[in-house]
Amino acid sequence: MDKPKIWLSSPHMGGNEKQYVDDAFSSNWIAPLGPNVTGFENDIVSYLSNEVHVGALSSGTAALHLGLILLDVKPGDEVLCQSMTFSASANPIVYLGAKPIFIDSEKDTWNICPEALETAIKDRIAKGKKPKAIIAVHLYGMPYKVTEIRAIADKYEIPILEDSAEALGSSYKGQKCGTFGDISVLSFNGNKIITTSGGGAIVSKDKKNIEKAIFLSTQARDNAPHYQHSEIGYNYRMSNICAGIGRGQMEVLDKHVSLRREMHRFYKSVFEQIEEAYLFSEFNENYFSNFWLSTIVFNDTKKNPEELRLLFERENIETRPLWKPMHLQPIFKNAPYYGGNISETLFKNGLCLPSGSNLLVHDKERIKECLNNYF
Repeated sequence: MDKPKIWLSSPHMGGNEKQYVDDAFSSNWIAPLGPNVTGFENDIVSYLSNEVHVGALSSGTAALHLGLILLDVKPGDEVLCQSMTFSASANPIVYLGAKPIFIDSEKDTWNICPEALETAIKDRIAKGKKPKAIIAVHLYGMPYKVTEIRAIADKYEIPILEDSAEALGSSYKGQKCGTFGDISVLSFNGNKIITTSGGGAIVSKDKKNIEKAIFLSTQARDNAPHYQHSEIGYNYRMSNICAGIGRGQMEVLDKHVSLRREMHRFYKSVFEQIEEAYLFSEFNENYFSNFWLSTIVFNDTKKNPEELRLLFERENIETRPLWKPMHLQPIFKNAPYYGGNISETLFKNGLCLPSGSNLLVHDKERIKECLNNYF
């Protein structure tokens, strides 16, 4: 008999999601807007900070796209972007006809390297092109070096677009991720810490930013009785049905974070006995990760992540390589890149392990058996 699939990070419902969706059906709010959308946005504000404003959108990618528009990125502009990330962090730069400039990671958080970032800024300015924005990512739920990156951004007066797609529930020095950027984005894709099936949000302390984002996300319809448009708009608003799922998910967000961190502790106990690889963890007490995904890096050249991935695959357990850096992607092969080979080395030697908040004891036993058999 085939063993049941263990997924890398599958959706995990809390129980009340269906009630919110049923309410939408019973009131016939089967539309892009409605009470669940407003309620979901308010739930996110309550969770993050009462100082922020939130707009619920159809995806995190849509939020990044609108964020760049709000930061006035135009064709020909340059945008600095963390190289080690999912392609959605970089693609919206190209949507706008702008040019991505990729930055290497640093070893502590695997996120955008402050030294390489400042080197890039100085060089681009010397070349006559001051970058328009910085896209910094909290990779796998680990906060980037917020203090250092903010100091550089302020020094050169370049705004930060904070990609917190993987980091809802994470924090730095007690402040929630998703509140550090001039504009910030969240993702509620099916594999994230909570999900709305598909969805995202844009966050800002400036209410006008969110009002403009919502205007643009609803086809930029002017205030007129007929359909009139003075700007190009987008169909990016979240539906009332998806927002209903999100409302139920917000009720269990802290529990999901706790369960993901429990998975990380499980892996920590396993890798204490393994010398050939190490578990990526917070490097000091300022960083609190939701551990959306628990990840390992091999330090023994006799063993490699692809062998382990294939072993897991034979056991019907999903794992995944770390993000392939953007500067190594065929589509971005000609883009400028600043830094060393940290992101490249991590990609070569790393692996993401099953990390879902819904994994059971017998799932952990199967995972542990595979790891012990390999190492």
